[in-house]
Amino acid sequence: MNTPIRRLSVFSMLLFGALMLQLTWIQGFQADAIREDQLNRRQYSERLTEPRGPIVIGGENVAYSENIAEEDDPARYQRMYTDGTLYTPVVGSFRSYGASGIESTENSLLDGSDDRLAVRNFRDIITGSEPEGARVELTIDPAVQQAGFNGFKDLGMNGAAVAIDPSSGAILGAVSYPSYDANDVVSITEQTEAIENYGALEADPDQPLLNRALNERYPPGSTFKIVTATAAMEYLDAGPESTMDAPDTLELGHPLPNATPGGTCNGGDPDTLAHSIQISCNTSFANWAIEVGGKNLSEQATAFGFNREKEEERLTVPMGVTPSLAPPEDDRNILGRAGIGQSNVEATPLQMAMVAAGVANSGEVMRPYLVDSVRDADRSVVTQTTPEVYSQAMSASTASDLTDMMVRVTGPDGSGPNGAISGIDVAGKTGTAETGGEMGTHNWFIGFAPADDPQVAVAVVIEHGGGSGGSLAAPIARNMMEAVVL
Repeated sequence: MNTPIRRLSVFSMLLFGALMLQLTWIQGFQADAIREDQLNRRQYSERLTEPRGPIVIGGENVAYSENIAEEDDPARYQRMYTDGTLYTPVVGSFRSYGASGIESTENSLLDGSDDRLAVRNFRDIITGSEPEGARVELTIDPAVQQAGFNGFKDLGMNGAAVAIDPSSGAILGAVSYPSYDANDVVSITEQTEAIENYGALEADPDQPLLNRALNERYPPGSTFKIVTATAAMEYLDAGPESTMDAPDTLELGHPLPNATPGGTCNGGDPDTLAHSIQISCNTSFANWAIEVGGKNLSEQATAFGFNREKEEERLTVPMGVTPSLAPPEDDRNILGRAGIGQSNVEATPLQMAMVAAGVANSGEVMRPYLVDSVRDADRSVVTQTTPEVYSQAMSASTASDLTDMMVRVTGPDGSGPNGAISGIDVAGKTGTAETGGEMGTHNWFIGFAPADDPQVAVAVVIEHGGGSGGSLAAPIARNMMEAVVL
């Protein structure tokens, strides 16, 4: 064999070996990842001939499969959804051409292919039973979800609301408005129409497909003052009666007004931390942020869950959550505005609910979650979520002082009396966030109740409301809290 032929033979063998290695890697090690990849549409279309497990909220199936095959036809299972647009942002939709929400993240459990169901699947083969996916039970409280949804529907404005059990992290409500009816996009008998409907939703400028509760960032406005106050107490040893300069206007590149209900914080004199929270004083909090420093303020925000942008740090509930941002600022003017939730500070509604929940839970922020348990077809437990601490945002004493200060917000002389519940102390904080456009401010309210025994923490944001968080967002938050505590 001459040299060129020998070299060609060796090269061919190397190519063949590389091909075998690649095939082994794909089929042996990447099979699961490829099967579950969002771009792999076969994982959806091929499952239409198998019964898919239900998604359960409040003991009721809100998503389930129904065999629509006619006599002597092969089985064809149509996914069905109850309650129209109420639960879609959480539950999602399972379509022959894709999936979203819990339908996507828990797909292998719902369709029965998950390794954790292997024993059950083997048993079904032996007994000849028809295979069925697992039952996924969510943490959503129907009354809380309905209260939040009705608030946005009655108001006729876009936005989102999240409610959390502060002691466990269980998500009791996750409203994103506007929403859509999953039944409109999942038909397997009218697939062309279903695909057209989905295309119309994608083109809708109101973005009904966007989960605003988890994946939209907003300037949090004055609700972020809770983070700034925490930083002042943790880094500067400030207390409720500590004072800070609170001029009627503060020069931060351009004048920053107080923007409080009375137009002034303390007649232009230094104001206490407690009173500044109660009436939402801008200039004192801008000065607190400058005094704390950009690095410390950012680190305090990170302790609540902000700035988790690295892939391994990103929060899932189990859907992915867009990271909230509060970067360290060196410029005095930018830092001052960051202290009141403006400039480069951006937060999801879930993140701001976590801020409220951290105060409510004596400084511990619990990891939020949506899936309470997964059960087999015979109702035996496959997985059960165990609450876990996500971060320690502050000391218990700081949380106690903050709670007392936030209760004053919902009192008659505070900025958020519309968040009050008769006979129950409610801790709250209002926010009105500038958006830099002509569409009006975003309106916020965060809080928890009862203040002395917290059972629910909430965050509500209304896009471009044009009013104040105390008048627009607070009533929705109150209704969601009342669904738990009354």
